[in-house]
Amino acid sequence: MIKAVLFDFDGVLTLDETGSQSICNYISESTGIDNNTFKKEYRKYNEDLLIGKIKHEDVWQKICDAIGQQLKIDVLQNSFINTSINMEVLALIQNIKTAKLKVAMVTDNKADRIKNIVTYHRWESLFDCISVSAEVGSGKNQENIFRSTFQLLAVKPEECIFIDNNKENLIVANRLGIHSIFFDHRKNDVVSLKNKLIEVGIAL
Repeated sequence: MIKAVLFDFDGVLTLDETGSQSICNYISESTGIDNNTFKKEYRKYNEDLLIGKIKHEDVWQKICDAIGQQLKIDVLQNSFINTSINMEVLALIQNIKTAKLKVAMVTDNKADRIKNIVTYHRWESLFDCISVSAEVGSGKNQENIFRSTFQLLAVKPEECIFIDNNKENLIVANRLGIHSIFFDHRKNDVVSLKNKLIEVGIAL
């Protein structure tokens, strides 16, 4: 029996494929800095940011020096809350909550970004659990982030469904016994996603 549905964030609950894409696009558009120039410097720190080894404030000045522009860190924080949300998927999550199932976010992401987004959209009550790689110290290519989610939700792996837009992120989930669903963000077929959830017994 399914008791919880776990959602990836970027590419599932958002319209951009990755968080870095959302951040770089916003900063480029709002400051006029060449996207590729900013992206090149930002991505040097991306992996360490994702596992919580460093924080944005640790490297922001280094990025500014590298691109030759002194930007206030406010523009970065604004990029977080201006992430484009997939409203159809958000509505689906709200329906799942109405069906009395637990809902979690499981994401390879920066801790400050997710905290800002959740607070801005007032999602504290929407998600029963939010597992972020930067806080857990591991991504979805490892078991830790899933196991900590099971513990927080008080569920077993076989009682969960996990939805992600990257097939590689489903490998460990499948190995643990989670029911996994690939969501192609390019097609953004939310109707098909809903039907797949209905097929496994979720009343929507």
